[in-house]
Amino acid sequence: MDKEKEQEKEKPVKDKEEKGEKENKKKSKKEGKKEAKKELVKVVKGARDFLPDQMVIRRKAFDLITGVFKKHGAVEIDTPVFELKETLMGKYGEESKLIYDLNDQGGELLSLRYDLTVPFARYMASHNLTSLKRYHIGKVYRRDNPQMSKGRFREFFQCDFDIAGGNYGVMIPDAEVIKIVAEILTQLPIGNFNIKINHRLLLDSMVEICGIGDDKYKSVCSSIDKLDKEPWEAVRDELVKVKGITDEQADKLNTFVILKDKPKVLLEKLKTIKEFLENEKGKKALDEMSILIDYLQILDVEKYCTFDLSLARGLDYYTGLIYETVLTDTDEVGSISGGGRYDNLIGMFSGKQIPAVGVSIGIERIFNILEKHYKNDDTLRPTYTEVLVCAVGKNLTKERYKIVNELWNNNINAEILYNENPRMDKQMDYGLNNKIPFMIFIGENELKENKIKIKCLANQQEITVEREKMVEEINKLRQDKDLLIVKKNK
Repeated sequence: MDKEKEQEKEKPVKDKEEKGEKENKKKSKKEGKKEAKKELVKVVKGARDFLPDQMVIRRKAFDLITGVFKKHGAVEIDTPVFELKETLMGKYGEESKLIYDLNDQGGELLSLRYDLTVPFARYMASHNLTSLKRYHIGKVYRRDNPQMSKGRFREFFQCDFDIAGGNYGVMIPDAEVIKIVAEILTQLPIGNFNIKINHRLLLDSMVEICGIGDDKYKSVCSSIDKLDKEPWEAVRDELVKVKGITDEQADKLNTFVILKDKPKVLLEKLKTIKEFLENEKGKKALDEMSILIDYLQILDVEKYCTFDLSLARGLDYYTGLIYETVLTDTDEVGSISGGGRYDNLIGMFSGKQIPAVGVSIGIERIFNILEKHYKNDDTLRPTYTEVLVCAVGKNLTKERYKIVNELWNNNINAEILYNENPRMDKQMDYGLNNKIPFMIFIGENELKENKIKIKCLANQQEITVEREKMVEEINKLRQDKDLLIVKKNK
């Protein structure tokens, strides 16, 4: 009897435990589904979504950059985001491992473009062109380790400007490209910047003077290029212990790579170094840099430049002048633009040498700075709508459509809310939140009198006009720039 009573007592406890287990399983299953859904909707590593407010900032930057490119006579081109794998391979040295390969679908072996320069070289050969001044803004892809806070992504935009063609005067196109960089960066609100310049042949001559063999050239230069991030001691250690050059060679190299100054100042100093003057490549580089610096002074951009012998970039295809730009007010981002002369790249595809020089500006690297600057700028808004047509009362959809259609037909950007009977507070909030300058109100009274009411959100003033004078009045109001700026509803 006692045993039966004990069992009776235990039964509810077991039932409770079983029920708890079932609920826990159900709960964990639900949580598992939630996690799976989260995985489905997250942005992939190294890429980002842009919200409407961010898009308007990016578009403003693109418009400014494009405007400068057009001012200098460039035409716009585009190329596919993927190329034949063999087109890209062998053009980027060690960085070729960062190229995204696409799965073989039983046809051509393809890869996503790594930059816009190699596709441009292929483009020139494909269309049998011998000269072109072009700009190209497009996305490129790198299987890199992303650092989003520093503007390093796996998918990002590049804004490229290039001048290709032979028979041009020494450093004439090169100087204009640096002028373009300075024009763009002085117009973007990103603070102070420094355009570092150097010459590939100076790097060649430095290595030769130090007695370093050609087989070590690229690896030595890749170490030199780290001097903007690492102290000489660390770079020297790598050169001797990893790259295999002697202590004497490293010390001699140091006497060159520490040299940097304003272009004219350093040029005059280098002209006093006998070893450069007696080296064929060094002499040619100094002659060309002398011509360039004269042009940069005439173009009033030398003041933005530093002649820096430690700059060593793009060695797989740059053949002459090289340059890159860094911000001097922040160390949040690395290089924001880079480029140089590449006289042999197009010939790899066309079989004939077509010299070229260009620059690439990385908009993603400076986007965070632009976003902070434009955060409270009321002149920027994601929509281009100028007029919101509003209903005062019910059953006015047809009337709203008649009005908005007349505005559209007269090239006035306008919209309505899509509710049949939108509430007044919703219409007002929509207008204020989207900084729409003008609101047109139509109600029973306005219909009877064949009039409309226009409200200017910038100054909160209202005017009533005859229905047939609506377009004329809106066009008149659009001429007042102050009325087009509406402060966002907080």
